[in-house]
Amino acid sequence: MLVNYVVQSATEADIDEAAATLAVAFVSYPWTRWCLPEADYDSRLLRLQSIYLSHALQHGMILITPNRDGVAALLPPNAPEPSESVQLEIAEIMGDRVQEVFGLVLPPRLDTSWDFATLGVRPESAGRGLGSALIKEALLRVSESDHRRVSLETSAESNVSLYERHGFKVSHRSEVPGGPVVYTMGVEL
Repeated sequence: MLVNYVVQSATEADIDEAAATLAVAFVSYPWTRWCLPEADYDSRLLRLQSIYLSHALQHGMILITPNRDGVAALLPPNAPEPSESVQLEIAEIMGDRVQEVFGLVLPPRLDTSWDFATLGVRPESAGRGLGSALIKEALLRVSESDHRRVSLETSAESNVSLYERHGFKVSHRSEVPGGPVVYTMGVEL
């Protein structure tokens, strides 16, 4: 049975728990498995999620479910890149993978679109509609902004149908050499 979930904006106090949710949600995700070294993978993934969420909180929006078992983060089209010190920290987390990850060029996204940077649900809460509730709220908030487009990339084929149910369309399918397949998707509201 699917339930209507209340989705709310995250605050600084939610970052640690939200990052922990994303870390367990992405533990087997093809992209993070490719871009992070195996050594200390879990702690690297948690640090990376925390960094990205802090950036999204400052420059975009983070949505969470009341129990913090579902998290989504979006950045507007004009969001700045992370600071040089943050980029250096990300490079350290990626270790020997950094050149391949930062050197990868994926197909363009929709012009002036929000970046649906991440969406994750704790495995024990999956299949209950949390992801859809987060997507619906994100799209509602974006529809009220000056930029009514959203783009994303996913490397889990199972995510494609989830996003398609919410109006996203695949614009590109990219095979990363030695890495995952990445689907570039977008929706105009």
